[in-house]
Amino acid sequence: MAAECIFCRIVAGAIPAERVYEDDALIAIRDINPQAPTHLLLIPRRHIGSLADLTPADRDLGGALLLAARALADRLELVRGFRLVANSGSEGGQTVPHLHLHLLGGRPMRWPPG
Repeated sequence: MAAECIFCRIVAGAIPAERVYEDDALIAIRDINPQAPTHLLLIPRRHIGSLADLTPADRDLGGALLLAARALADRLELVRGFRLVANSGSEGGQTVPHLHLHLLGGRPMRWPPG
């Protein structure tokens, strides 16, 4: 755990968050500043700075994140579609330096995203 990392502190339970899913690899919480009717953050329990920091040893974690996103989209009945976003680095729009995925749905998405 990185003591100064807000997501590590959320994972540890030191900061409250509305958890909608958790397993041994990750938690999913509602975003406090939602950009769509459904906006969840899928956060690995282990601190990894960004998508750019994943290694081949993290293959199982990558798969766990994607499968959890699909399962949550099913559970939340996002039958018309959803968007999964991983911002990486400052130019990629990442504001919290802990790998996480945004699951967005419940409205039409536009392209390009921003």
